Order: sequence, then structure tokens, then C-alpha cells
Amino acid sequence: MSISENLKKLEIEIPNAPDPVGAYVAFKKSGKLIFVSGQLPIGQDGKAIKGKIGKDLSLEDGQKAAKFCAINILAQVKKAVGGDLDKIKSCIKITGFVNSADDFIDQPKVINPASELLSAVFGDNGKHARAAVSTNSLPLGVAVEIDAIFETV
Repeated sequence: MSISENLKKLEIEIPNAPDPVGAYVAFKKSGKLIFVSGQLPIGQDGKAIKGKIGKDLSLEDGQKAAKFCAINILAQVKKAVGGDLDKIKSCIKITGFVNSADDFIDQPKVINPASELLSAVFGDNGKHARAAVSTNSLPLGVAVEIDAIFETV
């Protein structure tokens, strides 16, 4: 099954890739690798999921945020490969940053939906190495930020 067929089956619409809001690029290609800058949990309505998991937001809110980050990662990757996600050979690694309360310890559970989404879209090629770390603050006060590395064919 192709990537576009998987996206249809999963009812995922990939938005246009947003431009960076700082002095960096949204993705960088090096050989067959694509390094995607940290993506924020901004939905297609333009609203971000903001707050601290374990204080202002629940685990489930954080998981929703992680899924939005993964969709925005897909948008950047799609742009990087000229619109054809079938050019992606594999997802190598993601790093998830979770804006957490001091006593919150379920950062991996927050990032799981992003990992699951990438695996659902790319199949075995979407399985990746990962880190899920706590942080006391993220840009714009968002709940989650995730960056990624992909390999092209």
C-alpha cells in the first residue's frame, strides 16, 4: 500500500508546511537524509496546544499535541521530497520534547501517538529510534515539540 493510500485510510490530511518563525530552516537535506526542525502542535485551524502536561494539560492533551507535531513533520517531509512521500525510505529518529510539570514522568506516553502515526503511515519503515524528554518550557508555551530525521530512496 502506498503512503498516500495509508494517509487516506487513516483519514489524515497533510497541511501545507509552515515557514519557520526564526533564524533557521524548516528542514535540511544532506545526502539521502532529511533533518526536520522541531515542529509544534499547531492544528489546521492555526491554533496551538499550549500548556504544561501534568499541570495545565492532561496526558491525553499531550498525546493530541504529539499527533499534531507528527502531522506537521509529515508536511515538512512532503515539501522536502517535492510532494511525493513515497520517496521516503524510512524514519530514522524522532526526539520529543514535553513541556512537563516537575512531577510528571510519562513523557514517553505523550510521544507514543507521534511514533504510532509514523509507523501507521510508513509501515515498518516508519519505526524509528526515539528520545522523549521533559523540559520546563517550549517556544510559544506549547505542550510538545518534535524533530525528526528521515532517509530518502
